[in-house]
Amino acid sequence: MAINLKGKKALVTGGSKGIGKEVVLELINAGAVVAIASRHIPENLPELEQLSGINGTIIKAYGIDLAEVNSISARVNTIIHDLEGLDILINSAGMAYTNEIIDTPLADFQQVLNLNLTSVFACIQAVLPTMRSQKSGIIINIASIAAKQAFPTWGAYSASKFGLLGLTQALAAEEGTHGIKVMSICPGSVDTPLWDTLAPEVAANFDRKAMLEAKTVAEIIMSMLTLPANAVIQDLVLMPNTGVL
Repeated sequence: MAINLKGKKALVTGGSKGIGKEVVLELINAGAVVAIASRHIPENLPELEQLSGINGTIIKAYGIDLAEVNSISARVNTIIHDLEGLDILINSAGMAYTNEIIDTPLADFQQVLNLNLTSVFACIQAVLPTMRSQKSGIIINIASIAAKQAFPTWGAYSASKFGLLGLTQALAAEEGTHGIKVMSICPGSVDTPLWDTLAPEVAANFDRKAMLEAKTVAEIIMSMLTLPANAVIQDLVLMPNTGVL
């Protein structure tokens, strides 16, 4: 059955590649008005602009470095003003990082937390007044199986994702009475460009052909977006059928 989100206004962080991009494509096919926030917008802008007009939808791209957490609130408020409201926030932006904790510089640890956790906090805080005023909204935070179990050399990453689940659960408890749904999804390994940012000797330990496809994760997120009004999936774990890679 075709999903219809015609007229719904959505913001997807990290929407120029990986899971975020696949979510954008799904939202466009469903007729939503979509804003993309990503630091990779300039290089991908021509391709993204071509997506406008599909199913009568509108797509707007914003070049925002979400690691610059102090500027997020103002930038997101500009997006909300441009869209004349906001119904959906998908927090997909994030980074991978591997190193043993003993060897992780404080600056690196803070960088991981800034992008994977603090930027999500800032985006959420920026959209809540609008969602509260309209007494509706959906926020989905894309976490990771690393939010459920830690792995050697992934300490900073796991810490950021464990924190993201705590933030999601607290937010859900606070915002349910305001008509806002808050959910998280924890995928296992997904074949995205994230793996290309790791050292070759790290990436070589993973079979990308056995991983989930980003499109599969996006399709599950769309199912979460279209649940009945009185239903919510608080946290969903989605794994490759081969298990943790």
